[in-house]
Amino acid sequence: MDTQRVIESLNPVVASEKFPPLHVGDTVGVHVRIVEGAKERVQVYQGVLIGRTGRGVNEMIRVRRVADDVGIERVFPLCSPMIAKIEIVRHGDARRAKLYFLRDRSGKSQRLRDRRRGLKHVEGAMHWTPPATEAPAPAAAEG
Repeated sequence: MDTQRVIESLNPVVASEKFPPLHVGDTVGVHVRIVEGAKERVQVYQGVLIGRTGRGVNEMIRVRRVADDVGIERVFPLCSPMIAKIEIVRHGDARRAKLYFLRDRSGKSQRLRDRRRGLKHVEGAMHWTPPATEAPAPAAAEG
């Protein structure tokens, strides 16, 4: 068995489903662990997911935000221990795999349409539930 197949066979074990399904165009809040000396804190980096690359252990997301009229992009590896969690703030409607055209836009033209419009009447539309964890068995009631 060659090296590539060995790595691909290990990917499902290492890359667990600890994040909700992410789509390009979503506004996400990435909770990043920051170590300063002996202290550790979590800082939220919120922006639009403009691209995904790689797969399995090597998967990366590119998040863009605008601060003080300057666009800032950060690339996060999904399997990094520096990411505490990722939350989806808003689902955006994107018709492309990479939203690099947002770099040239500013103001209102930078916004994306909401993907959930028209689905307000559907029960549980676009709703993600985290994977089930083993819960302790309920205690028997004495009576």
